[in-house]
Formats: sequence, C-alpha cells, structure tokens
Amino acid sequence: MRIRLLTPVALAVAGVFLTPAITGLGGAAHAAQNQELRISSMAADISTLDPHRATSTSDKAVVGQIFNGLVRFPPGSADPSELEADLAESWEVSDDNTVWTFTLRKGVPFHHGYGELTAEDVVFSLQRAADPDRSSFSTGFSGVKSIEALDDYTVEITLEYPDVNFLGLVSDYHGGNIVSKKAVEELGDKFGSQPVGTGAFAFDEHNTQQYVKLAAHNDYFRGQPEIASVTFQMIPSDSARELAFNSGEIDIAHGKREQRWVERIKDQGVNIDIFEPAEYRNLHLNRNYAPLDDLRVRQAIAAAIDVDQIVQYVGADVADKGCSVVPQGYIGHTCEFGGYEHNIDKAKALLKEAGHPDGITIKSVVSNISAQLPIMEVIQAQLAAADITLDMEVVDHATYHAKSREDQSAIVFYGAARFPVADTYLSEFFDSAAEIGSPTAMSNFSHCSVADEQIRAAKVEPDEQKQLQLWHDAQTKIFEDVCAIPLFGLKQVWMHSDDVDYGYELTGALNLAPMITEQTRLNK
Repeated sequence: MRIRLLTPVALAVAGVFLTPAITGLGGAAHAAQNQELRISSMAADISTLDPHRATSTSDKAVVGQIFNGLVRFPPGSADPSELEADLAESWEVSDDNTVWTFTLRKGVPFHHGYGELTAEDVVFSLQRAADPDRSSFSTGFSGVKSIEALDDYTVEITLEYPDVNFLGLVSDYHGGNIVSKKAVEELGDKFGSQPVGTGAFAFDEHNTQQYVKLAAHNDYFRGQPEIASVTFQMIPSDSARELAFNSGEIDIAHGKREQRWVERIKDQGVNIDIFEPAEYRNLHLNRNYAPLDDLRVRQAIAAAIDVDQIVQYVGADVADKGCSVVPQGYIGHTCEFGGYEHNIDKAKALLKEAGHPDGITIKSVVSNISAQLPIMEVIQAQLAAADITLDMEVVDHATYHAKSREDQSAIVFYGAARFPVADTYLSEFFDSAAEIGSPTAMSNFSHCSVADEQIRAAKVEPDEQKQLQLWHDAQTKIFEDVCAIPLFGLKQVWMHSDDVDYGYELTGALNLAPMITEQTRLNK
C-alpha cells in the first residue's frame, strides 16, 4: 500500500451549537469578535443549500462555508495538485489505485447539536451523492463500486477502475460535501433550507430574496472563527450592489466581469480580486431544433462568430480565448485544431448549400445578468452579418436555467467551472447520457453523441497516455461535429473593502466566491 499522512489540525473542544432557526432554544453563541461580514453576489435569491443539489453559483458560494469534504482545496486555491486533508486526517491507496481507505478525524461536531461526524455519515453522504434521485452530481460517481464503513472512523471506497478525478470527487466541492445522516433523515425535504454540515459557519436564517445568514460554528475543528456571522445579501442589480459597497453596507461584493468596469474600479483604489477558475463559456448548438440538425448550418454559425472580437470586448484581465470545448488548463485539454475560422462569406455559402439562401431565424433563451446578456448581444450582431437572425428571449437567470434544462433554446450560452480534468467537462456536457431529457441528464444541451465511445473509454483507461489520446480524439470529434462553439474562460471578479483580511492569498476558489474561513477577519 502507498500511504499518505498529513499532520492533523488540533481539534477544538467539542460542544453543542444551537440556533433558533432549527432548535428554537435561543440565540447562537458568537465568536470572540462580535462582527458581521456582509457579502453580496449577483443572486436574486438562493435555490437550495443542499450541497448535493446546489448547482448555481450563488448557492455554491453559501454551501462552501457550511460543509467539508474528506479532502479540501486549501483556502485561496483551485489547484487539484494542492488538495489536502479535511475531514479525513490521512488516507491509504492500493497499488492499483482502486481502493482508497480514509481515516477520519475524531471529535468533529456537526452544527446544531447533531452529534459527532462518523464513518456512517460519510458513507451515507457519498452514497446519496451517487444517487441520481437525490443528487445533481451522480454521474461523477459512476466509477464507484462500493463505499463501506470499516469502523466508526474508517471509510473504504472501492472503484471500478483507477479514476484520475477521484480525490476531486471527495473534496469540499459538489458531491464530495459531507452531510449529517441524522439531519437529512429528520428534516427530509427541508434539509435544503435548513442544512447541517461541519464547516466554520452554520446556517442561521434565510429571508427570501433578502439575505441568508450564517453564524460562527464555535466548535469548528480548526478553531473558533474570528467573525461572528456572515450575511449574504441578495442584490442582483450591478449598480445597486456597487452603490451598497461604496456606501459601506457590503464588505465583499461580486463585480462585473468586464474590462472597462475592472479598470474603472481599480482607478477608484478599490481592492479587486480576479481569480481562477475561469467559468468556461461554450455556445451549445441544440440539434433537436431544425435547422441546427444540419451540420452545414452549425458550421455556418461557427464561421459567423468572431471569438477574437468577443474576447476583446470582455477584456484581457478577465477573459482567456477558448479553442476547444474543454477549458485550457484542464488535464487532457487539446487545442491543435485552433478553433473555428471567422468567415462571413463561408457562413453564407454554407447556409445556401443547406437550402437557406435567405438566411435563418433561431431562438435563444438568454439570461439578463451582466455576465451573459451583453455577450449574447455581440453574438446576435455577428450572426446578423451572415443573415442569421437570433431571436433572444431575455429572462431572469433562474428562468434561463429552467428553460434551458427544458430544452426550450436552440442556442444555449453556458459557463461553468469544474474539477480541472477533461473528463468532467466531456462527461457532463458532451456524453449522450447527460443530454437534456434523458434519465441521467446533466448539461448536454446540444444533444451531442459523436464522442460517447472515446469519453467512456477514457474514463476507465488506466494507461495515462492512452487516456490523454482518447480525450484528444473526443475533442476532435466534437469539434468536427460542431456540438458547441468554444468562446472564452471568464475569471471570477470580486471586490473587498480595506477592512477585510481573508486570512490567505486568494488565487482560486472552486466555489467561485471568496472563501470565508475561521481565520478571516474584519479589521475595524
């Protein structure tokens, strides 16, 4: 066996944490500094705080403060090579990389008096995450053969095959978040609005479309938080959020991911945080909608779009040009085909060849948020130059998600950040098992199926070079079939006041928002 051991962090003294939102037995204990940290993303509200169902950026930002995984990305990092112990203090790996044995920290308390974390909670959580009826991330667990508790503090996970993504699967992200079995069983459907985890902050209160409040978990195993509470205020308007920040009502705020905005705010002397991972933007072409079921029409759309112009509009500080449907920096990414050539004459010729000499009209459901609508307006103008009319139905962000997942859009502009291995993107967005409307639907908006064989073979391929070649071949097939048009990676842009000390250097955050830890301080 190969053994990896990490020095355990000293545990705080175990105790019971009560909150009126759950127990009705009085106020929550507060940290030594009775301070409230106020944050605002662009969200109008949260959808769920169940970590196995939280897919939106705004939900994940809150969930990230409440839950832990067996391992974690260190605060300020989104680099999978830096994964470290979290609820597990050590782990062992079999020589063939298919059996992983985790030893849990002892004395880790759940929020709200739900007792000590044990192997039973871990087994329950991961089995729940693997269940498509209870999780939005079940596809990632398809290679897990069994999850067993060997004793109260030891969990053994056996894989069907060596999985390059595995540690990311059990990290503090998406399905890797560990919940209290007792709380889930007691609360049932209410768990998403009354979550129970082990993180530095515990759920306290949700006022619909106004705020979510978290209270310090004073028995957090890494130590009592410096801040007493964290409030996520719902301010979807960019201008209103900026006004609230400038007036001192907000300490940390989501910024506009536009070069002009970043430069203006920097000129004002505001602290700007630009960090990874970039949410990678692809334009998915839905072949369930005629005439997009014709390859020549999809090729015409690709030729009509000028990605360089889009990236120039977004800006060099916040955007990286894409060339493959798998983001740059992901293990297995290839860019040898260099993206699609912008050529209006070619686009018109392809439409004529496909039987549309006078052009076409296609529909797209578009979110009204600043990270999407302006880009789609640029794309609309570019397509018009090739006699392609883009009929945009502009809706709020939640409705955009709902309609896209109901297959109501011929073109879906979608951005996401995932664990940085090619399989995560290919399996979620381009395997036919993930296509919208299927029993295992995830985010295959294009109904792409041309690379199923390569995607699935790569998932179980133990030879690293062969696996890389399969990922390369999958991207080539998807490129040739024009399932989606790669646009750009959009980095995370936030701002924080001079009073905020994160307690770490912020270069990345997989939950797409600055992590608030037990060491985060307000210096006022």
